[in-house]
Amino acid sequence: CIFEYIYFARPDSMIAGRRVYSAREAMGAGLAREHPVAADLVIGVPDSATTAGIGYSQESGIPFTEGLLKNRYVGRTFIEPDQRIRELGVKLKFNPMPERLEGKSVILVDDSIVRGTTTPRVIALLRRAGVKEVHMRICAPPIRHPCFLGVDMASSWELIAAYKEVPEVAQFIGADTLGYMSVEGLIDAVGLPRELFCLACFTGDYPVPVQLGMDKLALEPLKE
Repeated sequence: CIFEYIYFARPDSMIAGRRVYSAREAMGAGLAREHPVAADLVIGVPDSATTAGIGYSQESGIPFTEGLLKNRYVGRTFIEPDQRIRELGVKLKFNPMPERLEGKSVILVDDSIVRGTTTPRVIALLRRAGVKEVHMRICAPPIRHPCFLGVDMASSWELIAAYKEVPEVAQFIGADTLGYMSVEGLIDAVGLPRELFCLACFTGDYPVPVQLGMDKLALEPLKE
């Protein structure tokens, strides 16, 4: 699963001979080449996108700063099973630093947008801290297809990129601009052969046969 490099693995992990930190740094640099924009600062959403933010800064020459600080006692919101818990997690998880952000145009780098319900709250935090513009840059390509192999991407109708175009997603999350990494750019950043990875959530090309109607949400009533 290529999400090990994007999100799940620790940055000091070695997977298939490739350091995750180096892959994420290369993702940020690739985003800067694919989606350049004029701004005052680069911020990575901590912790999974911090390294990519540094890579974007190095490639673009725009200064990197820690504009969002993370509460270390809150878990990872993406993998929480319930949307209400995810939303509460965002409120508790990050604190912006207004003295660094007020009046600034900011490039906000994150690992992925899955459902599109937590990212608007992060952007709203930055707006309340006085940020003038938010240019969202995402290490993962648009996620349009559910995962049947263990990652909690339940069904296509839950995935915002499955039914909204990029400008619509940008408007929904409250960003001034939005740029996703391309599949080709992601593979280049990871630096390993494409055939090593499952990319089905981006491409819809599953490595094994799947029943598209049998997603996580369809199966959940069976637990009750």
